[in-house]
Amino acid sequence: MSKSLKRVKAALEGAGIATDVIEMSDGTRTAADAARACGCEIDQIAKSIIFRGETSGHVVLFLTAGGNQVDAAKASALAGEPLGKADAKLIRAETGFAIGGVSPVGMTSPVRAFFDARLLEFDEVWAAAGTPRHVFPAAPSDLIRICGALPGDFT
Repeated sequence: MSKSLKRVKAALEGAGIATDVIEMSDGTRTAADAARACGCEIDQIAKSIIFRGETSGHVVLFLTAGGNQVDAAKASALAGEPLGKADAKLIRAETGFAIGGVSPVGMTSPVRAFFDARLLEFDEVWAAAGTPRHVFPAAPSDLIRICGALPGDFT
């Protein structure tokens, strides 16, 4: 088991979330792939979109419904700084995850996070569990609580 997957499982356990991490036979790199694999609506996929704060130099997480796109201008206004593309090295350094498997829980460092209210319209959402092949279901309110995300209009 990868270190990333172990961190996600430990974070879920530590937060009192009883859920199963599932390994998918097909990749779950895109929201559409993940929705097909999980048998859910695309908006039930909680995407972890990472930007680089151009002023702070740190990553900012936007947890959004799978069918939504993050609007860079709205996200920058919400974050209070211009946002740019976060490269793989920065994402790995600040979250502990590789692109394609970034989980909103189990990060190696605290990360500022915002969430898309669309996620709250479901009883259950699915998120990456630290690898491109692992996901877990959770109540959106639990997921938001664990990652400390604040509400925001950024789609």
